[in-house]
Order: sequence, then structure tokens, then C-alpha cells
Amino acid sequence: MTLPIAFPEVKEHPVTLTVNGRHYPIQCEQRTHLADALRDHCGLTATHIGCEHGVCGACTVEVDGAPQRACLQAAQRFEGKSVTTLEALDDDPLTIALRQLFSAHHALQCGYCTPGMLMTARDIVRRLPNADEGRIREELAGNLCRCTGYQGVVRAIAEMLRTYPRQEIPNAA
Repeated sequence: MTLPIAFPEVKEHPVTLTVNGRHYPIQCEQRTHLADALRDHCGLTATHIGCEHGVCGACTVEVDGAPQRACLQAAQRFEGKSVTTLEALDDDPLTIALRQLFSAHHALQCGYCTPGMLMTARDIVRRLPNADEGRIREELAGNLCRCTGYQGVVRAIAEMLRTYPRQEIPNAA
């Protein structure tokens, strides 16, 4: 005789996320991480989900202006914080320039890691104006890419640091 298995009822909880300057009142399980909330409840799909352990960097977003993995913590922990995804940076001159340089240096192939790489690259340019190749590689260590070999990514960021006017970079160090 087989006994039926009873699973506890999953309860959803309300949370309001502020993403890209917009408030998203959503209902989600307490264990729903930010990356899933962004994709499934806010319809923002530029935040990719890779390892779900904070290792690959595909889910990198900005939280209160600093890069952070969106797969490591529950969405509820971000209530009252400002989350910025790549979608919000479509008109950002710095991100536009980085995209152009990524393309010019063949810094993208399959594109899966690209949103996280762009978020990290933007942070490098804003925070480390004098970064050399070694420091750029160190900063990119948390973003995995299986296609590019990182050469083009590093070249794109290095060129950005050499050529982009510092006074035009928001929050530049």
C-alpha cells in the first residue's frame, strides 16, 4: 500500500521591490531569490541565472549603486533598496560606450555572460580609473565566460579606461 505524500502548502509573501526606479509589488515565496523575482515577477530578463551559487556572475545587478549577485539572497532582503538591472542602462552613455567596445573587441560570443560582464565592467570603469590589465582581470574573476577567453573583455575595458572622459562618468572615483 502506498501512502500519499503530503507537502506543506507554499505560502507567498508580499514584497515591494524598487527596480530601475519603479516599484514592483509582488507576491513570492520567502525563498525566491532576487534574480528569479526580477525575471519571473518583474519581467526583467537581462539578469541571467547561471550557477545560483554566486560564482558565475551572470546575475550581477547594482544594489544601491554597488554590484551584487542577484542569486544569493531572497527578494525580501531587497525591500527598501534600489536595484538597477541592465535594462535601466539602455540610455546610459557609459554603458552604450562599453557595449560598443565589447562589440569592437569581440568581447561577446554566446552572450549569456554579457549582462553580468557589462555590469561589472561599468563598475570597474566607475571605481578604478587607473586599473591595469592585471587589476581588470582580478575584478572580472567573479564573472565566468566559456566563450571569449576574456581577451576581448579585458581589451574593451582597458580601452574604455584610456579613452572615456572621466568627467562624463557618473560616480567616478
